[in-house]
Amino acid sequence: MAREPNQRGNQRGGRREQEAPEFADRLVAINRVSKTVKGGKRFGFAALVVVGDQKGRVGFGKGKAKEVPEAIRKATEQAKRQMIRVPLREGRTLHHDIEGRHGAGKVVMRTAPTGTGIIAGGPMRAVFEMLGVQDVVAKSIGSQNPYNMIRATIDGLQKESSPRSVAQRRGKKVADILPKRNDAAKAEEPATEEA
Repeated sequence: MAREPNQRGNQRGGRREQEAPEFADRLVAINRVSKTVKGGKRFGFAALVVVGDQKGRVGFGKGKAKEVPEAIRKATEQAKRQMIRVPLREGRTLHHDIEGRHGAGKVVMRTAPTGTGIIAGGPMRAVFEMLGVQDVVAKSIGSQNPYNMIRATIDGLQKESSPRSVAQRRGKKVADILPKRNDAAKAEEPATEEA
C-alpha cells in the first residue's frame, strides 16, 4: 500500500516534466516601478514575457509583483492563457507580408527566403523565436516601447492567412488559388526574350 502513493506521485511528476518543455519562454523586459506611500517609497517589478511552442503558437503576458521571480511567473501564466496560432509556410516563414499596429507602435513583417534568419530587433525577435519562425525580415516603425512593439507584432500575426484558410473561405481548392509554376515560368519567358 505504501508504494501506491509514490507511483501516483511519479506519474504526476512525469506529467509536469512533459508539460514543461512544451513551451519556451523569453523575458523581454523588466521594469522597476515605485509607489510613494506615507513612509517613503514601495518598489515593485513589472515583467513582460513571451511564450511559445516554436511550432506556430505564441503569446505574451505581463505581471507585476514585489519580487522579480513572482512577476515573471505571473507574466508567464498570463502568456500561456493568451496564446494564438499562426500559420507558417513550410514551418519556417510567413505566408505573406503583413503590417501590425497598436497605439503608436507600427511594425512591418516580410516573408524571406531560406537562410535569411530572423532580422528583427529586440522584442520582435523574441516573438519570432518563440513562434518558431526561422526566416523573416521585420522593422519597427514608431514606438520603441516593448509592450507596444509586441502588441503590434501579435496584431500583425493575427491578420496572417494561409492559402488553406483562404481557399476554405472562398469554397475553392488550394491549387486554384496558388499561381501555377508553369504559368509563372511562361509569363517570365517572353520578358527575357524581349530583353
